[in-house]
Amino acid sequence: MPGFFDTPVEFLKGVGPQRAALLNKQLGIFAFGDLIQHYPFRYEDRTRFYTINELTEEMPFVQVKGTITKKEMIGVGPKKRLVAYFKDETGEMELVWFQGIKWMLEKTQPGVAYVAFGKPVKYGKRFSIAHPELEPLTEKNEKGGYLQPVYPITEVLRKRHLDSKVLVKLQQELLALAKNKIHETLPATILRQFKFISKREAIVNIHFPKHNERLEQARQRLKFEELFYIQLRLLKLKLVKKEKYKGQIFNNATLLTQFYNEHLPFQLTGAQKRVIKEIYADMRSGKQMNRLLQGDVGSGKTIVSFVCMLIALGGHAQGALMAPTEILAQQHYKTLSKFAEQMHITIALLTGSTKKSERKEIHEGLREGSLKILIGTHALLEEEVQFKNLGLAIVDEQHRFGVAQRSKLWEKNTEVHPHVLVMTATPIPRTLAMTLYGDLDVSVIDELPSGRKPIKTIHKYDSHRLEVNGFLQQQIKSGRQVYIVYPLIDESEKLDLKHLMDGYESICRAFPDEAISIVHGKMKPDAKEYEMTRFAKGETSIMVATTVIEVGVDVPNASVMVIENAERFGLSQLHQLRGRVGRGAEQSYCILMTSFKLSADSKKRIETMVRTNNGFEIAETDLQLRGPGDLMGTQQSGVLDLLIADLGKDAKLLQAARETALQILEKDPDLLHPDNGVIREQVGRMRKSMVNWSRIS
Repeated sequence: MPGFFDTPVEFLKGVGPQRAALLNKQLGIFAFGDLIQHYPFRYEDRTRFYTINELTEEMPFVQVKGTITKKEMIGVGPKKRLVAYFKDETGEMELVWFQGIKWMLEKTQPGVAYVAFGKPVKYGKRFSIAHPELEPLTEKNEKGGYLQPVYPITEVLRKRHLDSKVLVKLQQELLALAKNKIHETLPATILRQFKFISKREAIVNIHFPKHNERLEQARQRLKFEELFYIQLRLLKLKLVKKEKYKGQIFNNATLLTQFYNEHLPFQLTGAQKRVIKEIYADMRSGKQMNRLLQGDVGSGKTIVSFVCMLIALGGHAQGALMAPTEILAQQHYKTLSKFAEQMHITIALLTGSTKKSERKEIHEGLREGSLKILIGTHALLEEEVQFKNLGLAIVDEQHRFGVAQRSKLWEKNTEVHPHVLVMTATPIPRTLAMTLYGDLDVSVIDELPSGRKPIKTIHKYDSHRLEVNGFLQQQIKSGRQVYIVYPLIDESEKLDLKHLMDGYESICRAFPDEAISIVHGKMKPDAKEYEMTRFAKGETSIMVATTVIEVGVDVPNASVMVIENAERFGLSQLHQLRGRVGRGAEQSYCILMTSFKLSADSKKRIETMVRTNNGFEIAETDLQLRGPGDLMGTQQSGVLDLLIADLGKDAKLLQAARETALQILEKDPDLLHPDNGVIREQVGRMRKSMVNWSRIS
């Protein structure tokens, strides 16, 4: 039954069909429920009036009452402006208009008392407000006393005279009708535990708060609720998956022991051992494993994935590893085939460029079960790729694959679904992991293999170019290799290519005696491959590249990474790039080159890179600077279309919401207890279409 909040927005007084069409298209507001949940993003403080002598430049927006003493036109042509001198009992300031001058001239009358609202700026000794909001002083507005909501709108809406002010009126109209129809959505136990205000009070005070304290209470209540229902859904999914999907039981560790005793070329770190133990416990449990493995670049995830495949192979099953690019798939194949051959295990590589004859052989081997391990790209998902018994499916850099793609891999075994391990070298902040992957178990490799020295990161300005070149020369003389990376920004590929070619020419001039490789996205795959191979073999000492080297080049001898225009990169991208060096035992360096002019955000990014090598710390900073959508490329995920919560700032609230949801589900998984009736109803009301992005099935 459609309810009050499902009423189309066009039926609200003041909207109508034309405005409704605009609200639909521009803001995704279709019904009363969408409008009431279109929350303000900031508030203008109308709770008090300031006197002119109290003004400071630090104040964002202020409200001043006074009278206009005189008006005058100053300047000519485009510099023409209207200045009104505005006075109260403590001093005088200027109100200035550059546009709409004719209208303001008629509207403003000297000797009349007004309320002016805007941002104070100091010119010389006097304050001025440009384009203030101005209204005559009345008994009503003289009291002040409210926080004015400011709503997110688009440029199109502004041009069509549907600005934040109009939305304020519409929200007032809607709240008058809706007030008594707002149901409670959290049980009384939670409201008491966290001292939350009711849903009705929260909705009223998020739009029209009487004061800051009430606003904060409304925010906390609504943020908690949003995070609580996301976590409840994810945790419920996790419980259902654990009960519903049986997993193959792999408890034969013979191959594993053989590998440890006879072929493991180095000692595993404590973190690697811990992660393998967690995965082995899952694969023995009889429940289908769904685990996310996080580990920084170079932390040794590939060897862990091989060890886990051995567990599946020990139980007469097969293993598959899917990577997002050919380069990465080839690199995994190269690393793992060495170990597989030592243990007489059959392994193959399947990508878009695999020859037809080889494909046929691979398909047969998979169906018969004689081919044990398959590494590849999206090609693994093709219909004709059929396994005899896929026991473990591993997805690398998993955020580059869509849900449908992953589910295809998952469905390669129909009787018992394979165990699933998704790996990522992009460190994910805890809050994001809990929200995006809340239904997966998470393992983290948080230490680097022994013998690896942390990479030293240095920030240099363009004016230090000669000094940097001298340092590179020294490194090359000692037999090391160097990467020099240029940013690639999609909108201006031509410009970027020119930028890269200019850079390449100046490097050729600076290092006339060195062999230099160049790689960029516009090159044909075989030309790219040829250049990368030359560099990997040590035939060239410098590799000039765009960010195509972010994934997939492993050259232990490359010990220096120079990142040009480092301010044009995001933090996590800088961190990924830096991870391309430091693969050998030598001391490695990352040099961040920037221009002298840096924005506050760029400064913060560069400082963070210089200060720490810890990917998780970097990811936390990145989340605060950029927000979650950009960070994971997940705007389309549905999970992160948060209405009010902010994963960068609400970590404590998220933790509390998750713990609360977990306690409720552990005691009452089907929400049948009378206390949880409110939750059951709300889950039923919530959009049926909400999907969980991390879900494999």
